[in-house]
Amino acid sequence: MTSASVHSANENPGTFDPINVGYNATFTPGKLSIGLVVPIETYPNSAVPTLEQHIERVQLAESLGFSAVWLRDVIFNVPSFGDAGQTLDPFVYLGALATQTSKIALGVASIILPLRHPAHVAKSAASADNLSGGRLIMGIASGDRPEEYPALNSNFSDRGSRFRDSYDYIRQVGASNAEFSNAFGQVESGLDLLPKPDGTRLPLMITGSSQQSDDWIGANGDGWITYPRHAQLQSQLIDRYRKNNVRNGETRKPVMEPLYIDLLEDPGASAVPIHLGVRTGIHHLRKYLDERQSIGVNHVALNLRFNRAPIDATLTTLANELIPTTAH
Repeated sequence: MTSASVHSANENPGTFDPINVGYNATFTPGKLSIGLVVPIETYPNSAVPTLEQHIERVQLAESLGFSAVWLRDVIFNVPSFGDAGQTLDPFVYLGALATQTSKIALGVASIILPLRHPAHVAKSAASADNLSGGRLIMGIASGDRPEEYPALNSNFSDRGSRFRDSYDYIRQVGASNAEFSNAFGQVESGLDLLPKPDGTRLPLMITGSSQQSDDWIGANGDGWITYPRHAQLQSQLIDRYRKNNVRNGETRKPVMEPLYIDLLEDPGASAVPIHLGVRTGIHHLRKYLDERQSIGVNHVALNLRFNRAPIDATLTTLANELIPTTAH
C-alpha cells in the first residue's frame, strides 16, 4: 500500500489547515499515514506493561518511517479499564521523547481535560511542542473512567461542560496577552502564559463525542479521533463530521482511528476480530487500511498490545509492507 493512491469521495486533495510540523506531516487529505501506540510491546495478560526498551522502540519506529507515536492519559490503574497505558505521565514522557527523537510526530490520545487544570495543560503541551520542534499532536477527551473522578474530587456527570470550558480556556490562553474569564478562572490583562506553541496553535483533536453535540465537534478542534467500526458506518460518520465542518464555516479536518492488531506470520491469514482490532496476516491488514483510506481516514495508530510475534520483527514487516519506501 502506498499512502497516495486512493482519494476518499468526501475529501478534496490538497492540504489541511497547517498547524505545526507534526500535524502537517501526519495528516494529508486523501492519504493514510501509519502510527503506533506506546508502549510498543506485547502485554495481553496484564494491565501494566514492562516498558522494556520503550525508548529504543520509539526510535526504531522513527527510523522505519512511522508517522507518529501516541501516548495515553491514564492517571490511575483502574481495574475495570484493564489498561494502565504507558504508566508514565504523558507530558513528562513527551518531554523525554522530544529529546530522544527528531522527526516522528508525538501524539496523545487523549488528554482527559476535566481532570486537569487547563492552564497546566496549555503550558505542558506548549512546552512539549517547543522541545520537539513543533511535533506535538494532542487529542482531548472528556474521560470514560468514572472511578478516577472522585479520586480527584471532580464530578463525572458534568464532565461535558467542564470539557468545553477547558477547551475554551486553552484556546484563549494561547493568545498573547489574553483576557477572559470562565469556570476555570479569570485571566487578566498583563498575564501571559509561556511558552507559546511552536506552530500557529496547539493541534487539538476531539476524541469520540466527548459529551458534545455533532455541531460543536464539527466547529471546534483540529480533527476527530474515532474508534474502528464497520466500513459503511464509519464512512457515514466521517461524511457527517466533514459536512459539519463545512456547515460551521470550518475547513475539512483529518480523521484518525486506533487499531489493535495481532500480525500473524502467514501473510495470507484471514482477518479475525479481536478487541477493537484484528488478528490477521499482512495482506488482509493492507486491505483493511486501503479501505480505511478510501472512506476518508487519514491516520491509523496501530496498537501491538495483543501481538504475539516478536515486536521488532513485526515493526519491520509493517514498515516494509505498509509504508512508502521514501519514508524510510
